[in-house]
Amino acid sequence: MDNVEGIALLTRAHTYLREVVAAVPGEAWGSPTPCSEWTVRQVLNHARLDQQAYGAAITGVGRPDSDPFQPADLLDADVQAALDKVLRDVEDTYAGLPADAGEVATPLGPLPLRLAAAAGAMDAAVHAWDIAVATGQDASLDEELAEGIWAAAERLVDHLRNSYGVFAAAREAPEGCSRAEALLAFLGRDPRWTPAAP
Repeated sequence: MDNVEGIALLTRAHTYLREVVAAVPGEAWGSPTPCSEWTVRQVLNHARLDQQAYGAAITGVGRPDSDPFQPADLLDADVQAALDKVLRDVEDTYAGLPADAGEVATPLGPLPLRLAAAAGAMDAAVHAWDIAVATGQDASLDEELAEGIWAAAERLVDHLRNSYGVFAAAREAPEGCSRAEALLAFLGRDPRWTPAAP
């Protein structure tokens, strides 16, 4: 994957997140998610703040307005507009980098541009999936997007999990699962998760 493909992957993950958030029913913002401590709204706030951090790491401007791991609910009534602004800013920042750029700053430290973009894509896509399954949407993580994210997952996730505890322990992938489901299991999620019955 080259730098241009990495940036395209990030944009694709952002599109997935936008589409899922746009389809959240109004009554579902307080629903539980695969991130056991967080509701749908908290996952969205976390995802928004993480993406804000990816842009700010490069530009030095617009740092997250709260800790992404203790996400304050700073979204106004227009959730989609607040998310769109952050994602557009990040996309513009990455698109403005030279196509042959080497390492770029990220919240995880300097990374090669293609890997930095894949890490941002991983964060956006997995939280889009969290929100989708929590709100009953038929919007699975597609195979091509998952395949592009694997490089970042294999390089970064074990270190982040072991050093900072920011991912749950990897799960055993279900027998006969897809590549996307295997990725979700590696990221500490049950790829067949459904909301608990009342």
